Amino acid sequence: MQAGAQVRWNEDCGRGYGTGRLHVTIRFPANPQDQSVSDGANSPIRDGELLAAADLGSNSFHLVVARYEHGELRVIDRLRDSVRLAAGLRSDGSLEPARRDKALACLARFGQRLRVLPPGRVRAVATNTVRRLSEPAAFLGPAEQALGHPIEVVSGREEARLIYLGVAHGIPDSPERRLVIDIGGGSTEFIIGQHFEALEKESLQMGCIASTQRFFSDGKLSHKRWKQAQTEIAVEFQQFAADYRTHGWGETIGSSGTIKAIGNVLQTAGWCDSGITRAALEHMRDAMLECASIERLRLPGLSEERASVIAGGVAILEAAFTALDLKQMRICDTAMREGLLYDMIGRAEHRDPRAASIDALAQRYAVDRAHAARVEVTALSLFDQVAHNWQLGQAEHDWLSWATRIHEIGLAIAHSQHHLHGAYIVENSDLAGFTRHEQQVLAAILRNHRRKPDDAVLRALPERLRRPTARVTALLRLAVLLQRGRAADPPPPLELLADDKLLQLKLPRAWLDTHPLTRADLDQERDYLKQFEIKLQVRDGEKVAAA
Repeated sequence: MQAGAQVRWNEDCGRGYGTGRLHVTIRFPANPQDQSVSDGANSPIRDGELLAAADLGSNSFHLVVARYEHGELRVIDRLRDSVRLAAGLRSDGSLEPARRDKALACLARFGQRLRVLPPGRVRAVATNTVRRLSEPAAFLGPAEQALGHPIEVVSGREEARLIYLGVAHGIPDSPERRLVIDIGGGSTEFIIGQHFEALEKESLQMGCIASTQRFFSDGKLSHKRWKQAQTEIAVEFQQFAADYRTHGWGETIGSSGTIKAIGNVLQTAGWCDSGITRAALEHMRDAMLECASIERLRLPGLSEERASVIAGGVAILEAAFTALDLKQMRICDTAMREGLLYDMIGRAEHRDPRAASIDALAQRYAVDRAHAARVEVTALSLFDQVAHNWQLGQAEHDWLSWATRIHEIGLAIAHSQHHLHGAYIVENSDLAGFTRHEQQVLAAILRNHRRKPDDAVLRALPERLRRPTARVTALLRLAVLLQRGRAADPPPPLELLADDKLLQLKLPRAWLDTHPLTRADLDQERDYLKQFEIKLQVRDGEKVAAA
């Protein structure tokens, strides 16, 4: 069911309900923020269209622009800036002003390149360092303004999935499993995948910048410090290394700047012909320790820019070779930014991993699928009639559809306050394909779909998401209310009209007369929706109940 379609229940569904109507009026406060997250991103991609992905990594910011041609991507532009965001992260979770300013200046340059692209064809994601900020909104607000597009914060495991997707499209397909390792500035991802699917995903809070600062903060390199680093990193690997070895893989692939920089040193020095081998990695380690300090590092093929953070990266990679018993690693040029582009294509071609994540939640928590389907049909029929006037796009359509399918997952814990349990599950689960903001939006909708709403939940969202989230929540509340009887009988004819501040729901009076509980629920909604500063008026013919 596409957004904007006009839905009418057939006449058979309306027979016997009478001709009277109940008018429900919902008034929303004015809000100039009408932009939704990824509006239009699910529409078909035509040949010749441009797509762009921005990767706000802890070490470097990357932008890639590609043209979609005959089902494939042709990269036409790349931009990169060594922002070193992780180097500006303070212990209290704040960001050093100088590093913040450098990041915003970079995003402004990216924004100039992206001006010709529509919002639905651009995705920008932030990773480990932004995840660790104590007040991410303080950075994301100015960052989005500089870039001109929303910035999504992804979890470590979602970052791992996107990395694998980018790598899998950058190398020939193979039936065997692959292990992909990506060492970033603030985190390192380990993924076992097959074809284009990530099967096992892990993200560790260690990267080339963070580990260099942790183990070699004064710049000195010694065998003792190196051994200590290997010991502490190995402890982190213990949580998944045995399971990974049990799963097994046929080929190991490394991606992103740190691993490519290590490979370049190994080939330039002649320590191996291609990729990375254990013996060559040990040669590089020994050469670094002979230099005795980061300041004196002079390795063939190592840029000055990479020299200051390479020690932490090499330490992580050597520990990974040991813990996972690796002998050789192939290096891939593609990574998360390319994964973002292919994820955009997948969504447009209805291969959206988010739908699978929602289905898995519904199955895991034994949702009543039949009832959820009835609520979904009702909610989307309401949505389609107001989408144009309310400026609700495909993103909001998806939120509502997903929310209807899992709005009762909290019942698996307890009936009492099950909306709170459901919201907690959604916000704290690893959901493939979802960004943090998307999970927060979905959790907010579930939290507020019944009982007294909590407007603080809405205020915790970025400002651009508050209004559409409130509107979607209102539609879900009405759908749940109308389907409270959980009966298989079709609902009454529904007609919904709206303008910017007005929503009118028309229901047959005869139907309401036989459903007094629904009428009482509608009366109660007046007080509940005041929490969102929403004014509800219930009209019965010409009689108006004062709100």
